[in-house]
Order: sequence, then C-alpha cells, then structure tokens
Amino acid sequence: MAEKARLVLAAAAFALLAAAGSAGAQAPKKGPAWAELTAEHQQILAPLKNDWGQIAPDRRRNWIALAKRYPTMNAKEQERIQRRMERWAKLTPEQRKQARENYRRISKVPPGKRGDLKQQWSGYQSLPPQERQGAAPPKKKPAPAK
Repeated sequence: MAEKARLVLAAAAFALLAAAGSAGAQAPKKGPAWAELTAEHQQILAPLKNDWGQIAPDRRRNWIALAKRYPTMNAKEQERIQRRMERWAKLTPEQRKQARENYRRISKVPPGKRGDLKQQWSGYQSLPPQERQGAAPPKKKPAPAK
C-alpha cells in the first residue's frame, strides 16, 4: 500500500511540475496592443496604427522607445520623425525589408567612408530622373531555374 501511495504522490508531483513548466512555456508576448498604448503614444505613433498588429514585438518596443523620447525632441526633429513614420507606413513589406537590408549594409561601412556615400548620394539625387536610371547600377538578373 505504501508503494501505491508513493506512486500516486510521484505522479501528482510530476503533474504539478509539468503544469508549471507549460505555464512558463507559453507563446512569447506580442508586445502591447494598440489599445494598451497611452493616448500620447497613440498620437505620436498614429501613422503606424493600421500596421501595429503586424509589427514584431522587438520593433514595437523600438517604436515605443521613440515615442517616449519624442517629447524631448525639438519641433524640427519631431516633424522629421512624423514624415519618416508616414513614409514608412506607406511602404510595402518588401520595400521595408529592402530598407532594413540597406540600413544593415550601410551600417557596416566604416564611419570614415560614410561621408563618401553621402556625397555620392547627393550627386545622384541632383541628377535629372532620366540620367538617374543610367547612373544606377544594373539590376542583377535572377539565375535561371534548374
């Protein structure tokens, strides 16, 4: 009988441990929902409202951190942030992915050479639209399917 009691006790202990383990193994939190943001943060991040549900948790935290810093920015910086958020919100997911990749690539360029990139970019932007297409590097053609 003592053996049976020990088995029941062990099974109960195992069940409690399993329940505790599964409670800790819940899906990762998605970050605050739009409705959970403060009214001030909703106002600042308004251009992102329609896409908020699809924004990854780490990126949501970055946007919220920006919203927290926003009141300390001068009017010119705030205006620039609003314009950038509006443009970002208008990008397609593919364009956003490309923008992130471009940022990663540029961030790897040594700081001393970034000035050269800015100069080249300014020169490119000053070209008329017809000349820009000729100045852009040719797009790589996808490899044929095998």
